[in-house]
Amino acid sequence: MNNDLRKKLLAMSAKDLLVREELARTGELFDGYAPKMEAIHLENAAELEKIIDEFGWTGISLVGKDGAEAAWLIVQHAISLPEFSRKCLKLIKKAVAENEAEANQFAYLQDRINFFEGKPQKFGTQTDWNADGKMEVWRLENAEKINEYRAEVGLKPLEKLIWENAETIGNAPKNFAEHQRKAKEWMEKIGWRK
Repeated sequence: MNNDLRKKLLAMSAKDLLVREELARTGELFDGYAPKMEAIHLENAAELEKIIDEFGWTGISLVGKDGAEAAWLIVQHAISLPEFSRKCLKLIKKAVAENEAEANQFAYLQDRINFFEGKPQKFGTQTDWNADGKMEVWRLENAEKINEYRAEVGLKPLEKLIWENAETIGNAPKNFAEHQRKAKEWMEKIGWRK
């Protein structure tokens, strides 16, 4: 195991979560994509891409379970880099087949990509605001088989989850239509949608 690389990934992930927490406290996290958050995500993604170019996917045998989780979190949060996300999805899928990554990491990233591309999700991991100001599960590919899909990747049944995240309560968009318009505009600008 490369412990120096593991520590580097853990530090990158910790910085991401620290800034996220700070922006959640101020409310900036819930008003579009906060520039400070995006800057951290881009910085971490650029560093992870260099690591991947040198070592390949940062799997469990290379950086430990927590290091692999940190690398996945960096990719999961690199939302303004569609091609990087898609590239990493392929690497994670291969890593899962080789027992070098957790299957739920593939599920979360696949659903995240589908969400940004405007496609239904398979595993039910992504949520979004609805017109009533509540978080709800994003569109599902097959609602009848959702718990079967979730079980395959080690996730709990959907109905057992509580979708009201404490940090988002009271932070619903004040103007839902405007929120939707801005989100769609951003996704098109970034290259997720055409």
